[in-house]
Amino acid sequence: MPELPEVETVRRGLERLIVGRTIQRVTIRYPRLVVTDREEFTATLTGATIQAMKRRGKYLLFDLGAKTLVSHLRMEGKYLLFPTDQVPDNKHFHAFFDLDNGQTLVYQDVRKFGTMELLETNSLGSYFAKKKLGPEPVKGEFAYAPFERKVRASHKPIKPYLLDQSLVAGLGNIYVDEVLWAAKVHPERVSSSLKPAEIKRLHAETIRILQLGIDKGGSTVRTYRNALGEDGTMQEEHKVYAKTGQPCQRCGREIVKIQVGGRGSHFCPKCQKK
Repeated sequence: MPELPEVETVRRGLERLIVGRTIQRVTIRYPRLVVTDREEFTATLTGATIQAMKRRGKYLLFDLGAKTLVSHLRMEGKYLLFPTDQVPDNKHFHAFFDLDNGQTLVYQDVRKFGTMELLETNSLGSYFAKKKLGPEPVKGEFAYAPFERKVRASHKPIKPYLLDQSLVAGLGNIYVDEVLWAAKVHPERVSSSLKPAEIKRLHAETIRILQLGIDKGGSTVRTYRNALGEDGTMQEEHKVYAKTGQPCQRCGREIVKIQVGGRGSHFCPKCQKK
């Protein structure tokens, strides 16, 4: 699943490719992709100019001025750009946006879990507030004090809590495993049991590792590609994710994998004691 670094990398690619372009035609082949009114969606986007590409957590935001197209890639969503007369025939292509420069932006989604919504731009704040989306994991927005307060007050296991997006936006299964390893915290630890030093490490490593993921263009695991069709290289920096049976780079103990909250979780049993 694309996590924050992957979505940010896609955003940056689309910013280079389509900002300033006007959408001349919209074709939706999989109607359930659009979860707001489909007629309004098509009518509003036709003739609209893409003014900016933004992101909130794992959500891509196509800024059209008064309206914003909110796109969630979910498991396998991706955007591709082709000359309009050279778009391949592919059963997994579900949305087509013909642009004024003779190119077509295509949304591909093998699993069909992705969604698109057309919202009033001035309603985005309340939209994400209703989803209880936490702050962006960057200095200046991801304040330590409220993070510590919420962690100390929760009886949830720390991994599922980090995954639910309310503590901080953008973490998914891959990066939570990496953050927990870096912070030396077991994924099953009850949040309220964490010591102040452990919470500080979690906070700092969340910022560091997600920024590293952005710098590396995301993690190419299975099918992820950016908007330019390129692989990311963050997987080369992974310390525990998909490293089952390999020696921990810190202590040499074998990395193990367990299920935590229904998610495969990789950790070092020596460095990350329960």
